[in-house]
Amino acid sequence: MTYPTYFEAFDAKQMLEDYPIGDPLWSRFKGMSRDELRSIQNERFLNVMARGWQVPFYQRHWGAAGVEPGDIQSLDDITKLPTYSKSDLMKSLAEYPPIGDFSGLESYTAETRPPIIFHTTSGTTGTPQPLVFGAYSREVQNLLLGRTYRFQGMKPGSTVQSCYGHGMINGGHYVRESVIHFTNAMFLSAGTGIETRSAQQVSLMRDFKTNVLVGFADYIKRLADVARESGIIPGEDIKIDMISGHFGMESREVLADAWGGPELFDWYGIGDTGCISAEGPDHDGLYIWEDAHYVEILHPETNEALYGEGVFGNQVVTCLFKNDIYPIIRYNSNDVTEIMPFANSLDLPFRRTRGFMGRSDNMVKLRGINIYPQGIGPILEENSAFAGDYICTVERDANGRDEMTVRLESHNSEAATAKAFATLLKQRLGIEMNVELNAPGSLAAVTGIEHRQKPIRLIDNRFKK
Repeated sequence: MTYPTYFEAFDAKQMLEDYPIGDPLWSRFKGMSRDELRSIQNERFLNVMARGWQVPFYQRHWGAAGVEPGDIQSLDDITKLPTYSKSDLMKSLAEYPPIGDFSGLESYTAETRPPIIFHTTSGTTGTPQPLVFGAYSREVQNLLLGRTYRFQGMKPGSTVQSCYGHGMINGGHYVRESVIHFTNAMFLSAGTGIETRSAQQVSLMRDFKTNVLVGFADYIKRLADVARESGIIPGEDIKIDMISGHFGMESREVLADAWGGPELFDWYGIGDTGCISAEGPDHDGLYIWEDAHYVEILHPETNEALYGEGVFGNQVVTCLFKNDIYPIIRYNSNDVTEIMPFANSLDLPFRRTRGFMGRSDNMVKLRGINIYPQGIGPILEENSAFAGDYICTVERDANGRDEMTVRLESHNSEAATAKAFATLLKQRLGIEMNVELNAPGSLAAVTGIEHRQKPIRLIDNRFKK
């Protein structure tokens, strides 16, 4: 039987024309008007909508909201479509096992189905979710991350070491594909501390002269400590020029100092979509790749669409390139960010965000104050006794009062140190919290910092029986 191989399933040359990378990115978009960009978005949105109507999940989801195909004539009509979130996908998985009815595979016969790529999410917010990609959408996703690295200034001939997980998890695989397909760097797929022991990771960096690190800030920062424990000095024995990863509200100064002062770059994405936005050479927010994604900001509690500059809420994303297998149309990530003022020094037509600022479904409201566990780490780093790892536990007492305890690793266990951390948290957050000091390295089994893509920062015991 004749069927296409991976690179025969789409037109790679046309893909590069549609989604430019490197110098062509600048020549295509520098000085482009918002109206011209909107026209590109609208055309791609309508193609994705046509695919969406072929997928049972969207037929059910949109039909239940009373939406019919003729109701959506342009991108201006997108708010007529209901959003969906991880809970809707997990419900689909339960009702249509094993991969749900959102993948879109049902619309193909075995003979006509294009090449597919199958992974899962990391399961950070629950049961791992299956992720299905067609060859075209997978390669555009890879390109957008490769575009990000080159946009951020990855040097020709770099040696890139990745701390992203592999196995069934999507992250490490598509980061590897991005680097080897769209940069000329040498790629070391070290993975997490489970896949390659942390001490071995720093040896790899030294021996192969790694100059770029990619991964999550928590673990990259931990590796600097491991290096020093092994007698390897970051900045001397290992000279890192660039760290590109996920910082959110983490302290950049602490991370940069730990590795001898490399340039740091943030980017944001999720397993389903790939890279959505990226910090540029101006270090002034994260530019949304709006030729590939349409991003909306919704109120975290009312789900109302918000417009303009300075708005703060959940990122809702529509992928404008996923029209082959699993389309993503108005997916509510529950990741909170803020839209920045539009004017930018790079003269690009893309909006910018502040980056990841927490999860609305991981927010804890204590006595009227919203607390994002991910935002506590940068506060703790203001005290030199902090040893790098922490976790927040929330309990509800018999009177219905919620209390949060911050368990943190500390270089000493003195009562005065615990009091100093408690005072610092109250000053920064406006509310009293309990503080529990732990020895360095002792929380790793709880937070999963050695093996999880994203360490656990919250244990919510309020609603457990």
